[in-house]
Amino acid sequence: MQVFHTKSKVILTCNKRLSPYLQEEVKALGYTIVRDFPTGVELNITLTECIKLNLNLRCASQILYCLKSFKANNPEELYRELVDMEWESLIDFSGYFSVTSNVDNPTITTPLFANLKVKDAIVDRIKDKKGIRPNSGSDANKAVVHLYWKDSEADIFLDTSGETLAKHGYRKIPGKAPMLEALAAGVIMSTQWDQKSPFVNPMCGSGTLAIEAALLATNRRPGLFRMNYGFMHILGYDEEVFFAERRILKEQVIKNIDLTIIATDLSEDAVEVSRKNAQTAGVDTLITFEVCDFAETKVPEGGKGVVVFNPEYGERLGVHSVLEATYKRVGDFMKQECKGYFGYIFTGNPDLAKKIGLKATKKIEFYNGKLDCRMLEYELYDGTRRAEPKEIKA
Repeated sequence: MQVFHTKSKVILTCNKRLSPYLQEEVKALGYTIVRDFPTGVELNITLTECIKLNLNLRCASQILYCLKSFKANNPEELYRELVDMEWESLIDFSGYFSVTSNVDNPTITTPLFANLKVKDAIVDRIKDKKGIRPNSGSDANKAVVHLYWKDSEADIFLDTSGETLAKHGYRKIPGKAPMLEALAAGVIMSTQWDQKSPFVNPMCGSGTLAIEAALLATNRRPGLFRMNYGFMHILGYDEEVFFAERRILKEQVIKNIDLTIIATDLSEDAVEVSRKNAQTAGVDTLITFEVCDFAETKVPEGGKGVVVFNPEYGERLGVHSVLEATYKRVGDFMKQECKGYFGYIFTGNPDLAKKIGLKATKKIEFYNGKLDCRMLEYELYDGTRRAEPKEIKA
């Protein structure tokens, strides 16, 4: 199986509602999208091309290379189709692999059983051809095989990512209720920020939004923070391709940049965590951190910039009545201190959002985990917005 040089269906997955931002990224890298859907996109590329995608994408979760599409009505048919594949040319008999799945078949009551059938087929095939059984388990840090099985239609993939791409690798200390890095990147991409004007992030928590903003502005890609992917554990992998792509990432970093990113939080611990995460990401010198109440955040004058809040929703943290007052104060702060800016509030609580006291010009849909969220955009006019002159009819 010359998978590194053979084009096949490749599925790039992402969290719900991140697909539009993933599509932007994929097109910017020069790839043609065959199909898009709410949780990803489909391409037709080689496994070697998957290496570039793994290193570059901010909003993706997994990159899945299709080995075979087939029909299977039950576990026995699934096994027969898989045991007939040349797994010995893909997985080292002395190596290790894991199996993941997305299964919706009436004969399967637990995905673990489907995973077991996949594992048995691979192990039995390799043992038959090589005389040795490869090890397998739940760790996704080596070769990973993924099964998609709906009704009688099945696809078997190599998961070229392994561990999820949605975690970008620099956040060693997560902090309380952190926003996933891929979501933070999508949230920033949804704003009006031009990656040159000020980016202000009060209530910064563990600093993910501010750090992702700095990474975007300096063109630092997630592949700079990670040295292990699923594709590295497939037979035929050429490590020089990986290192060549990584050299390109380093060359593309914008080093001399005049950038204003401000991150504040009332918690000293949160700011310390943010600093450490920013250091790991190599952007700590680009972000001004300060311990203060959000209302004391110093917003650069001159307009043209964004201020982004990710306040508590009342789901996991905080008390609802206290948060009502907080949301009102956030609205007052944006109205009084952020004139000329675009203001954004990311929240999973529509009732609290009403306390902001400003009319949103846009409501952008996201999910944070399983929580239905909105990114509310406010155009914060400097003074009174001038009305358009009325047409005078003769």
